[in-house]
Amino acid sequence: MRLRGAPTDRLLRALRRTLLALVGVPFALAIGMTLVDSYRRRGKKPRPFPTTPPSSNEVGGGEMTVYTYGQDLYDDMLAAIAGARKRILLETYIWKGDEVGERFKAALVDAARRGVEVYCIYDAFANLVVSPRFKRFPPEIKVLRYPVYSAGLRFWDLRRYGRDHRKILVVDDEVAFVGGYNIGSAYATEWRDTHVRLTGPSVWDLTRTFADFWNLNRRKRFRSSERPLLLEAASVWEPRIRIHRNIPRLWMFPIRSMYLEAIDRATDHIWMTHAYFIPDQDFVDSLVRAANRGVDVRVLLPHKSNHVVADWISRGYYSQLLDAGVRILRFREAMVHAKTSTIDGSWSTVGTANVDRLSLQGNYEVNVEVIDEQFAATMEAIFLTDQGHSLELHSAEWEARSAHRKFTEFVLAPLRPLL
Repeated sequence: MRLRGAPTDRLLRALRRTLLALVGVPFALAIGMTLVDSYRRRGKKPRPFPTTPPSSNEVGGGEMTVYTYGQDLYDDMLAAIAGARKRILLETYIWKGDEVGERFKAALVDAARRGVEVYCIYDAFANLVVSPRFKRFPPEIKVLRYPVYSAGLRFWDLRRYGRDHRKILVVDDEVAFVGGYNIGSAYATEWRDTHVRLTGPSVWDLTRTFADFWNLNRRKRFRSSERPLLLEAASVWEPRIRIHRNIPRLWMFPIRSMYLEAIDRATDHIWMTHAYFIPDQDFVDSLVRAANRGVDVRVLLPHKSNHVVADWISRGYYSQLLDAGVRILRFREAMVHAKTSTIDGSWSTVGTANVDRLSLQGNYEVNVEVIDEQFAATMEAIFLTDQGHSLELHSAEWEARSAHRKFTEFVLAPLRPLL
């Protein structure tokens, strides 16, 4: 029996070793690259980059203001909190315990102590390195700490693994802010990101976005007597502004569908800016089809992002895009963290979702879709400013990259479905 079983045992061992190599080698390489990149970045500061001042447009019975510099945004967010009379809803992915983070915390505490209802949500995993002291709030503030692990005993339930990647502030149901900016000192001056301020009917949709997440997750975080966050129904429907929400718990991912539909409708140009660009093949095919029918497709990315592995994995799609005529622009000397697109001078989106699996099919995200020519013109002007600070990647340069770079891309390819 042992002799007959020996070949089978050897085969099983070989299969296990092969599987371990296929899974373990990419992870080991990714960890090594991350550590080396972190070491190289120590003490380095990004250089100044061009920005545009806050720009406002009347859209759908309200106003939309676009921010491309963090300090401008934070000043207006803090002013809105200081002027709050009834209620503040703040949801963020990262909330640093630094100078800027402390200013936001102090402003919220002041508001709560003058009688304003204050609700806060932050993602515990994203803030593991933040001091526990900073994460202690007075009882006047209701805080939902979205847990590091939320599946409980349902470890097989993939709907419960999404992170809360949203960044929302709503004050008195009158003004709202949403976009890519987290809260922290580095984001105020060193990162190029995009956020929008909204007034008018669309504010209710962001209020509802916050409330639905709060009510979905409040039961395990608060006493059973804690009431849900109840809201009145919106009385006005604004067709030019739509708020799209990814809700993994409900298996709802409309942001990806929003992008694919808009790309497939494009007839003139598609200009996209993304911090992390790891699309699935269907997304790539949609961009390639647009380029093949004569659409001017441009994708603006960081030349070097804060996640070196994401940079390398995204390069696996460059050949297909460049061969189709898609222009790839690499933002220099600073981290561009924006998640925006504009198409054909009329359609735009600003939000929290990157073009990767985690954002489009995994995390809680929110994007604003806007159908308005003036707003699109503002977004296009911002894109052209960023393009002027970028290096374009050409096919000849890409094809001439070294063999070790091609090998690294090949080894990391199995991680694409995970990111």
